[in-house]
Amino acid sequence: MSSASSAVSIGIDFGTSNTVVALAADDRRVEAIRFDHGGHRHSVYVSALCFWEDRPGAGAQAEGGPWAIEQFLEGRHIYRFLQSFKTFAASSSFNTTQVFRQRYKFEDILAAFLRTLARHGGDKFGFDAANIVVGRPVRFAGGNPDEALAMQRYRAAFERLGAGHARYVYEPVGAAFSFARRLERDATVLVADFGGGTSDFSVMRFSRAGGTLRAEPLGHAGIGIAGDTFDYRIVDHVVSPRLGKGTSFRSFDKVLPVPNSHYTNLARWHQLAMMKSNGDLRELRELSRTALKPALLGDFITIVDLDLGFSLYRAVSDAKVALSANDQVDFRFKGGGVEIGSTITRKNFEAWIADDIARLGATVDKVLGEARITAREVEKVFLTGGTSFVPAVRKLFAERFGNDRLMSGDQFESIAYGLALIGHSPDPDRWTADGGLRSKAGA
Repeated sequence: MSSASSAVSIGIDFGTSNTVVALAADDRRVEAIRFDHGGHRHSVYVSALCFWEDRPGAGAQAEGGPWAIEQFLEGRHIYRFLQSFKTFAASSSFNTTQVFRQRYKFEDILAAFLRTLARHGGDKFGFDAANIVVGRPVRFAGGNPDEALAMQRYRAAFERLGAGHARYVYEPVGAAFSFARRLERDATVLVADFGGGTSDFSVMRFSRAGGTLRAEPLGHAGIGIAGDTFDYRIVDHVVSPRLGKGTSFRSFDKVLPVPNSHYTNLARWHQLAMMKSNGDLRELRELSRTALKPALLGDFITIVDLDLGFSLYRAVSDAKVALSANDQVDFRFKGGGVEIGSTITRKNFEAWIADDIARLGATVDKVLGEARITAREVEKVFLTGGTSFVPAVRKLFAERFGNDRLMSGDQFESIAYGLALIGHSPDPDRWTADGGLRSKAGA
């Protein structure tokens, strides 16, 4: 094989926000691929894709990861920027999107992204490896996700890269295999994987027989609530009102509310750039002419016009992270003459996400029910993903299982490590999402 030894198993954790690739050798050593960018080595590859043309009609070029963000922020070319596109995987309403003169299906986008990933991954990583294990959510994002459609799209993308043989495994199962290396005795383990778009849960029974660690999956459940949801709660309560949400405009002899539909574009920062091409920005300009508080809409227009969404959401994410360690933070955003500032208390933040926490709790109860066990029978709880550090999330698990049973892993690399290890398990096919609840396998 040209780029990957047949003795190497590759685990690919394609996430809504970030992607991680891990390599496991046949001696069980595992490492994450590192990407050199900006003078630093990163194990995380941002799940973003930027298409651009040096001049109109010159033909599209594409970059992914931090290089995509770099192209977007430099803004020297005509570009089309895509991020969090995993959220469209299971959407039957998403057919294609226009990239210059070409229409791209989901599988086209994913394949293009994966090509950039392989290009920057160096000679250690290639899609010709004999063992490729790809993570997938237990429940895909979206109001009515079509799982079969999502998997059809995943397979089509990997087949284009010569990886039609790839196996697909639930992401929390991958995290469980990573965690299992720490176990010194038999245990029933709940794995909670908090990503950017979804949160997924698996209950696994690990045991040792004859020196071999064996595992039995007992139940899986997932929900479309995760880190991006918590970010949006801050945006909705702090940023959107500052940009005109809840204000009014005059239409002839009536005073009407500014449509909330414009503020749904604030759910993801890359959606703001799309407002330039879908008519929303033009409508905002028209509304600002008769708005009762035109300066607020003017700031919204500036943020869209100057592509300040990335900086805005970085400030939002920083505030969320800071609230995990502090009772309050001073949120500050400044750019293009727009200033947004507010003190956010952890108490308020927890009130904003209370319904989300309750739904996460209901999903935990669901996976325990599917596994036919009680919380008392869970001996270890393995939490992975950045959102697992949010105090309200940890409190949810501490109240159900007790602090002494909670354990955390690498917030980014755990899943990819486990997926790579599954590729070297005695019967990796038994861990595919289709067979994960039907049989036992060695880990």
